[in-house]
Amino acid sequence: MPRIPRLLVKEEDAIYHVISRTALNGYVFGDVEKDYLFSLIKRLSGIYFVEVFGYCIMGNHFHLLIKMKISDDYSDSEVKRRIGLSYSDESRVVTDGQIPCFRDKFSNLSEFVREIKQRFARYYNKLHGRRGYFWGDRFKSVIVEKGDTLINCLAYIDLNPVRANIVEKPEDYR
Repeated sequence: MPRIPRLLVKEEDAIYHVISRTALNGYVFGDVEKDYLFSLIKRLSGIYFVEVFGYCIMGNHFHLLIKMKISDDYSDSEVKRRIGLSYSDESRVVTDGQIPCFRDKFSNLSEFVREIKQRFARYYNKLHGRRGYFWGDRFKSVIVEKGDTLINCLAYIDLNPVRANIVEKPEDYR
């Protein structure tokens, strides 16, 4: 049976609550792994057309509340700059014909999360001397409306460690 297509908004900015779980047993995200995942999200959010409103990295999954922005808001020179950041080589030659492909990629939710998950899996497997799958399933995403829904979703993410009885108050969670 084929997968159900992911619901995405293409013509305007859209806010998503993204959740992804590991396939491994137990709580595999320690402090080192959480720091790396956070730095990866921060780095990639500077490349992709995304704004991070909130996040929570738990022991076996993470939550992101992000706004994916449309690519029309960015000039060709800004796209070229982000391509340079993406390849860690700002001198990389990019033709004008490649810019539309990168515009599509940098404004695509699935590409953003795929890159986070792939890079993190490679890092984790190398760090722990293991091979194979790290993530349990494809990520889940829900479109979030502005206003009260956005505030409630952000509260849900912030309260995740409290509901798991890890801390008393959300601000006590690293």
